[in-house]
Parts: sequence; C-alpha cells; structure tokens
Amino acid sequence: MGFCRRLAALGATLVSTGGTARALAEAGLRVVPVEEVTESPEMMEGRVKTLHPRIHAGILARRDRPDDLDTLSKHGIAPFDLVVVNLYPFEETVARHASLGEVLENIDIGGPALLRAAAKNFPHVAPVTSPAQYDDVAAELESTAALSSDTRVRLAAAAFAHVARYDVVIDQYFRHRLRQDDFPSVLNLSFEKLQDLRYGENMHQRAAFYRSKPTREPSVVTARQVHGKELSYNNILDTDTAIEVVKDFARPTAAIIKHATPCGIAAADDVLSAWRGAYACDTYSPFGGVVALSRTVDEATAGEMAKLFLEVVAAPGFAEAALSILREKKNLRLLEVPHLDQHGVWGGLQYRSVKGGLLVQDLDIREPDTSKWTVVTKRHPTPEQTASMLFAQKAVRHVRSNSVLFVQGEATVAIGGGQTARVDAARLAAWKGGERLRGSVMASDAFFPFRDGIDEAARVGVAAIVQPGGSVRDAEVVSAADEHGIAMVFTGQRAFRH
Repeated sequence: MGFCRRLAALGATLVSTGGTARALAEAGLRVVPVEEVTESPEMMEGRVKTLHPRIHAGILARRDRPDDLDTLSKHGIAPFDLVVVNLYPFEETVARHASLGEVLENIDIGGPALLRAAAKNFPHVAPVTSPAQYDDVAAELESTAALSSDTRVRLAAAAFAHVARYDVVIDQYFRHRLRQDDFPSVLNLSFEKLQDLRYGENMHQRAAFYRSKPTREPSVVTARQVHGKELSYNNILDTDTAIEVVKDFARPTAAIIKHATPCGIAAADDVLSAWRGAYACDTYSPFGGVVALSRTVDEATAGEMAKLFLEVVAAPGFAEAALSILREKKNLRLLEVPHLDQHGVWGGLQYRSVKGGLLVQDLDIREPDTSKWTVVTKRHPTPEQTASMLFAQKAVRHVRSNSVLFVQGEATVAIGGGQTARVDAARLAAWKGGERLRGSVMASDAFFPFRDGIDEAARVGVAAIVQPGGSVRDAEVVSAADEHGIAMVFTGQRAFRH
C-alpha cells in the first residue's frame, strides 16, 4: 500500500483489478477499476480481466514509434508506464497440498502475460515483480521522475526470470504430481539464489549457492546457521554429504566428513556414544572436518567435539549448554537442520552436471533387502554379524568408489575409498585400522574382481564380508573366503559413488 501511495503522490493514475482495487480504494487512494479501461466486465470469477487489447496495447506500445502512438490515439487507449504484479501463489498452494481444483485456480494467466509484455517493452515500460523492488523504484522516481536504462534492464531481466520460474514450478507439479514422470523429454529446472559465496572450490573461482524449491526434507539447503563464519563452497559440499549419511539410519548417528567422503560413521543408543564411535574410526582425519549428528547436541558431546578443530557441526538442535561451549570457537559454523532426527525414506532425484549437460538418477536410498541376500560360503554369519552387515552396506554407499569399510557393531573402524583398485582400498583401510579390524565385518561397494581383496581381509582378521557379487571370478573369491574361514554374503546390490 505504501508503494501505491508514493506513486499516487507523484501523480500516477492507478489501474487495478478486483480485490486489489477495492483495497486501494478503501485505503483512500483513487483507483480506476480495470473494467473501466477495458469497457468489459471481469468474467468467470476473475479468470478473465486483463487479457484485453486496451490493456496490452497500452503496455506494448513503443513510444518512439509514431505508428504505435497513432494506434493508441485512434482507439483511445492510454499508455502504461509501470506494471506491478504479484502472481497468484501457486508454489505456496502446492506446498500445503491443496486440492487439484484449488491448485488450478492458482495458476496465474493474466499476471505473467502483463509482466512479459512490460519486460518486452522495457525501454518504455517497467515491470515490477516483487515487494523487494518497491522502495528502490519509488525512490528513483521521486528523485529523478524517471527510471534509468540500467534500472529498466534489471527489472525486465528479473521479470522474465520470475515468470520463467513460475512456469517451471507449474511444469514440475504436472510432471511429478499428475504424471509421475521423472525423466521427461524436456527437463525444466529452476533455482533460487540463497547466497553469493566468497569463492568456489578454490579461491580463484567464483561461486554461489542456490536452492531448487522449498522443502521440509532435512538438507544443507534447509539448515539455519546459528553461529560461525559464512559457509564456504567446500563446507556446503561436505555438509551435504554428512547430512545425507545420518539420514540413512534410524538410531542416533554421527558422521564425520572430510573432502566429501566419510572418515567415521557410527550409530548408537545416544548421540555421545555415536560421536565417540565415529571419531574412534579415524582420530587423525577429522581435523578441519564436518560433522552431522541426527540428534540434538548435548553438553557432553559438545565438550568432546570442542577439543577438535572442526569446520561445521550440523544437527537438528543444540542444547543451550552445548551452544555455550561451541560458540567459544568463533569460526565454527553451527547449523540447525529441522527434521534431521526424523528418520524416513525421503526420496527424490540426484542431479550432476557434466560439461554441456546434466545427469539425472534416483537417489541411492533403497533399504537393504535381506530376503535377497545369499550366503555363499560354508560359514554363515552370526546374527550380530548380519546386523553389522546391514549397517555396513548402508554406510559404504556414502564412500567414494572404489570403496571398502570395516565395521564393529554399528561403527566403522576403518574406511578405504576413492581408489582405482579395490584391493588398494582394502589395504588403505587395513593400514589405518590395524588391530581394531580383528573380528570385524567388511563391506564392499561392488564385487571383488580377484581374491586379493579377500586375502587382505583375512590378513587383518576379518570375520565376515558383505558384497554385491557378480564377478566372473566369484567362485575364486568364495573359495578364498572358505579357505580363510570367513563368512560371506552376496547382496546383489551395488553401491557405486563416483
């Protein structure tokens, strides 16, 4: 309302529709109802009101073209200088799971047409799409009685982007809710900037952080920073990985991430025990790491984490005593992630860019199905080992391929990932884990192509192995496990993460 008062004070004639016109009039402003301009009533409960030549000709007329001005004069049409539109709240309507009928009524037709027309004719007409623009536009008009060319270009670009996003959200609703088509022939995406970043992966690279759409799913996008320095590009990548790890488990879980790969994962009865289990896996690598916890951080857990140099701690909440401890570290970023303590299969798609293109796939979130597991060795896993296998199979899918990890109970004791040979991943993890690997369960993200990985597992005392199977040398691999007295299960489910 304040914006319209400022325009009216400058001598502008206000033309408006329906409820907006009534609200302006009730506020004491002189307003011309749109039907007086169109000489046609609003129809179909407001579905048709601005889609009229007397409106669009007034917007699209080029002031430097005598023929356009003659056309306006001939038909008695007044030109418009400013078009201000707040589109129907389609995205908000969808977000509250409204009925199909209500959703359809909130697809704006006239509003986007008005904005596109004004943006097309931006040298002469300025489109205003957001209340965030009102003050700047009014101030410039009050100062100079006109909008600069730079302002007009900026407003036009914002209008086209605004309408494009609006159409993409509608497309996504029809594609996901009504057609359930995740892989259409034309894929339209829209992202809203959350913040500019100081730099990208390296300091010479520019970067920004965007979100696709509002969601209640716990993620780095929905996180609220409550302390510390601004998040960096690498912080965001690592935090995303950490949050996705802990979402995979129902029990209180801790994940420590370094360079987008885990260096410790553990689930336990309480958050402190989970933290201790994750940290014990590798006490060296967490320096400068990122931590996610799936339960509120308590005082004891905060006290132990505060002994380390960490970049980020993400959790569903922080006890006041925990905040007091962690805020002593001025630069430590603390992120509250709503709903992170609510375990569930959240679903969705994963998008990864390649030069000039995009790869799209389902997220790897399928729960392990033990009914499809096959014990392929003479020795069968114990119930305790089977429980560890379930934990390990979910944990290993968060480690860069080629990857293996070793588990005691529901805590990793060594992780080897990102290697070009699977046996090297096993050797790396064995070197890090040492004696803690004796009696452990080993998980692999893909099949063992040779028996060398099994021999390495036997050397450090592994008791059981879970892997997808499917190698042409499976018989050789199973024979090696039998030779060493190791129980082995084939799951039939690979877990590559490139």
